[in-house]
Amino acid sequence: MSAGWFVWPPVVYVAPQRARQRREAVDPPRASMRAARLWASRTWVVPLCRSLLLQIVWWTSGHSGPAVGALLPWLAWGWQLSGLVWPWLMRQPEWRVLQRLLSGLMRSPLWLITGLALSQAAQALPPVGGHLLLVGGLVSPATVSVRHDTDKGCYRAEISGNVTLTMADDDPFCVRLFVLCLRSLDDGEARGSRRTRAGRTPAVRQDALAASLGITQPEISRWERYARDRDWRRLLSLHSPDILTYELQEQIISTWAHWPQWSSAEVYHILIEQGVAVTQSQVDQAAHESGWQIVRQALGRLCTQRAEGLRLRDGSLVGELLAQNQILLGKLESGHGLTPEERLDVAALQAAAASGGLVARAPLPLRPWLRQAEQVLFHPWDETMAGDVCCTSCGSTDVGRKSRIPRFKRVVDAAGEVQTVAVYRYYCHNPACAKKSFTAFPPGVLPYTAERLETHVRVLQMYAWGRSVYRRTGTAMGIATMTAYRWVSAFGAELLPVAALFGMVKSSGVVGVDEKYVLVPKNGKAAGDNRRWMYVYLAVDCYTYDLLHIAIYEHNTKESAQAFLLALRAKGYHPRVVVTDLRQDYGPALATVFPAAQHHECLFHAGKALHRQLWLIYGRERYRTDHQVVALREELDGVLAAETKRTAQRRYEAVMAQREALVASEPGLASIFATMETHWPMLVNGIESDLIPRTNNTVELLIRRFDQHYQNMCGFESVETASVFLGVFEKTYRFTPFSQDAQQRLRGKSPLELAGYDVAQMPMAAVCRGWALSLPAQPSTGGCPK
Repeated sequence: MSAGWFVWPPVVYVAPQRARQRREAVDPPRASMRAARLWASRTWVVPLCRSLLLQIVWWTSGHSGPAVGALLPWLAWGWQLSGLVWPWLMRQPEWRVLQRLLSGLMRSPLWLITGLALSQAAQALPPVGGHLLLVGGLVSPATVSVRHDTDKGCYRAEISGNVTLTMADDDPFCVRLFVLCLRSLDDGEARGSRRTRAGRTPAVRQDALAASLGITQPEISRWERYARDRDWRRLLSLHSPDILTYELQEQIISTWAHWPQWSSAEVYHILIEQGVAVTQSQVDQAAHESGWQIVRQALGRLCTQRAEGLRLRDGSLVGELLAQNQILLGKLESGHGLTPEERLDVAALQAAAASGGLVARAPLPLRPWLRQAEQVLFHPWDETMAGDVCCTSCGSTDVGRKSRIPRFKRVVDAAGEVQTVAVYRYYCHNPACAKKSFTAFPPGVLPYTAERLETHVRVLQMYAWGRSVYRRTGTAMGIATMTAYRWVSAFGAELLPVAALFGMVKSSGVVGVDEKYVLVPKNGKAAGDNRRWMYVYLAVDCYTYDLLHIAIYEHNTKESAQAFLLALRAKGYHPRVVVTDLRQDYGPALATVFPAAQHHECLFHAGKALHRQLWLIYGRERYRTDHQVVALREELDGVLAAETKRTAQRRYEAVMAQREALVASEPGLASIFATMETHWPMLVNGIESDLIPRTNNTVELLIRRFDQHYQNMCGFESVETASVFLGVFEKTYRFTPFSQDAQQRLRGKSPLELAGYDVAQMPMAAVCRGWALSLPAQPSTGGCPK
């Protein structure tokens, strides 16, 4: 049973028996065959014409071979003929559906042929406003096949049908690609024209391209040579239709090198005046491809044009070095290694500094006996009294005695008697040690001097802890003034290595930063009004009073502030809050070095700055007596003295509301309101805060302590002596406890103890408390490898 019975159920008609018998007699199978033969003989011309017409359209569209669509008319004709041959087939629903479909297609051959003809006509027309590609409709599509020919080592593309290639005529680069693409076409036919250097006969001749595109044949030959030689730098010249030759580029750069500050337009005009055939785009291209543009930018950033030539800008190398140091610090903090490119950058900066006459100050040499002094003063008592012999250079205990014959040294004991002690030479077996041998002295015995370590420490104790001067110290200790100076200065060769002593750094996270100018007559600064003055920067923990870092710089600039903050960061400190005065150099430096830290400015310094501005605007008498000036001063003080942020903001807005009226009466007051507007965000954050202090008094107290020592010296002789004194001051200050009249939480504790360090077992803590330092008189012999 046919499947169509389930879709179209049969319809049964009841007819009289006589009519049925008469029909069977009239329609035998032979009659069906005779009717089908007659119909085929009359209609076979129709599918033939339709098939030929479709085949002709297929050929005219650019295709070759027979078209499959041309068999469609014969299929429709044969299907209808099958129904005539077998009448029972015509009664099947499947046959009827396919017959309707084929009949519908055959009823509209005119529309199909018209669509194909329009497609071919559209291909023949030139594109308007863009590219339109119509190929063969549904029956004859254009095809492009691409394959990789591994035998010949090339890629091959075969194109059939009408394909249009369109390129913009205003882009030299696209025109070159267009020409090279056409010259690479090959239809496989042999021609009598001259072959290329590659042995090919292109389908598109060079003279035809030159005539059609308006390009000379030498230009086409040059482009093909660049493509053949893989000279992409010349072929991909995007800026000018003319190729920039090496000779022309050399002439452009040679001319530009005489005036590096000139622009490309100025160089172009001077070349035109010299008769050089060049374009503006070629000048720009030469600077870009040769790297001259990068050189000009670097010179503009680092140098300035003077009458005598180029000269390095002030602070240019400093800025580059600070930025490089910050990158290196970030890598070290994140645990990454240093890349070779960054090492090369550092080397380039050092070379540039040397060429500019800038010489880095070498660190002060650490004398060999200071290693022993550090062991005695800054290590716990049990480590200090240990009898093991260790290398004075690297600290290794893998040592061996060099000779059994000792050397004898004269030493002055505590009673003032001259004694003779035996000392021995040792080998250091550490492969990384630079000295390889050393002399081991008994505890308290120092080289180059007969005085014991206790005597040197007492001199340091009297000078620093007693806040004395070198002359008085020398007189009290029975030594010369210069001897006292040398002994004390030796303890300041370097700053206190807190991270190395305790394995960590501790801080409350709130750091105050300030600077103080000091007198240094002998330095390398240029002649000027401030040549004799230099600046000491200090960073202090606002809650523990610990001196985190101290350094001296020749100039009070933003580069010095950034360098100081970078040195603080290099020690391992990452503050949450940084408190400063109203100096504007700290803002950008803090944003660069400590971007996560909150910047607060001292309210006390803000009040002083506003009072100073009022004094300069109105003068002394009006500042004190004029009721309008006094009222404005009190209003400004009320803003800064507010106890809550809400009150401070309300008072601030009330003062700023008078801005226009007051500035109209006194234009000088514009600076007052500009100061308030600029610094207000950094001032208000300290009001009603449990973390941020309102003032920077901690740093001011430390500067006052520093002045007590500094004023005794009446200035420093040189930068080196100033650096030594800063080292001495830092060590003694951090270990010295506060007096009994200080705050309750500070009494009897040193800044290091307030910060949480355990210094009770260190001899330096005892020295700074005024206690005597005692060491064993006899050296220990145990634990020494032979």
